[in-house]
Amino acid sequence: MIHKKPLIPQRLRTIQGSFATIEHRFLRDGFWSILSHHELLLYFLLILVSDRHGLSFYGYDKLCSLLQMSLDDYLEARNRLIQKDLIAFDGRIFQVLSLPGHPEDVPSSTMKTQTDMERSDPATVHLLCRQAFGEKTMRNHRQRVRT
Repeated sequence: MIHKKPLIPQRLRTIQGSFATIEHRFLRDGFWSILSHHELLLYFLLILVSDRHGLSFYGYDKLCSLLQMSLDDYLEARNRLIQKDLIAFDGRIFQVLSLPGHPEDVPSSTMKTQTDMERSDPATVHLLCRQAFGEKTMRNHRQRVRT
């Protein structure tokens, strides 16, 4: 058995306040090896900023800024994490999911056109729905308030 002794005992790490965890299984079962550099960065940041249920309201602009990542790289990383069943995204909220049974490396299906984004990108779909239905809903609400 290896005897572990802290190198600098005066500086032992302690948890103060909130904290994030990553299961050892993430490395042991091969999830680490199927993620690209950008996927790892985004995944770990989402773990750090999420609450105890894995939920985060950070927007793409904040995430891209913190990660120093282009929007295209962010979108590709986000979509690949969704395909690999590690996160969920509804256009507004992220959820870091419990790890699936085993890592699954899926072929890339990058959305390249505006049509691809409008059909498959959760944030774009959310925005389009808000534009289409949100305007009518707000108009109907204002009319009801006036009467």
